[in-house]
Amino acid sequence: MAETNQVEHTQISTSLEVERIDKSLFRSKSLWLPLRARGVFGGQVISQAVVSATNCVDPAFALHSLHCYFLLSASPSTPIIYNVERVRDGKSYVTRAVKAIQNGRIIFIMICSFQKPEPWQPQQQWPMPTVPSPDNCELQETRYARVLESKDLSQDSRDFFQALHYERSRSPISIKVAAEHDHSADGVVRYMYWMKARSIPKYEAPFQKASGSLLELIAHIDWQNSAFWLTHPTFNLDHTLWFYNNDFDFAEWLLYVIESPRAGSGRGVVHGRIYTQGGTLVAVAAQEGVVRADIRGPVAEEKAPVAKL
Repeated sequence: MAETNQVEHTQISTSLEVERIDKSLFRSKSLWLPLRARGVFGGQVISQAVVSATNCVDPAFALHSLHCYFLLSASPSTPIIYNVERVRDGKSYVTRAVKAIQNGRIIFIMICSFQKPEPWQPQQQWPMPTVPSPDNCELQETRYARVLESKDLSQDSRDFFQALHYERSRSPISIKVAAEHDHSADGVVRYMYWMKARSIPKYEAPFQKASGSLLELIAHIDWQNSAFWLTHPTFNLDHTLWFYNNDFDFAEWLLYVIESPRAGSGRGVVHGRIYTQGGTLVAVAAQEGVVRADIRGPVAEEKAPVAKL
């Protein structure tokens, strides 16, 4: 099980905090190791990188996209250093690159772009799917507690659901299942969750987006548990997030719609959309991660040595 003394991650405010140690250098204050994870939670690394980059940008510019790669697992026992590079400063767009470094090694890289908002430009969006309201959906931890009431669970299954219940109960994000294994009209399988941050301060838009990065990757963890029920650890490879709204609040319920167009060869790709309760599409995401079952590959046959002469 993940370390149980990491109380900090139950609060969004401490999950996002970084310490400025130079003009373009920042250091993490707390790190979280999730259940069954190989290293620090990727969503927290993205969020802290976003906060670091945002602190190096004129407030007139708003984060509109980020693209990142997870290179190495990070230990929760050693602070991460975020080095922000000021790549470009334009009239409408600003670009920053962030390298996350731990023990002298680059563990994560991100490039992100900020834009001066242009709300007068034309707009279009996909509609929000029809789902029950948050008031009519139950929390994930309540759902796991109900499963644990069953007397037919094996000990392994009981341990698994107890760990999930513990992890969800102390998470900084509340999750309610809106729909699982839902089939759209064209046969696409979707998973939909209502999500919001617990005990979040009244952040301005830039830091709401950092919270969104945390929220969005936690949703992927729950999707993996629901779609595959894998007991094997999973981890992220790369991640992209686009924001199309600067006026939303992660302290309110948001609907996250998840679709996976392809999984195979030990990897899976996920597309996500985040809607407000009013139906506004505020963010679009894409992620690829390692998704492995406990299945061994074929054993290569040893070839007989070939004589040199």
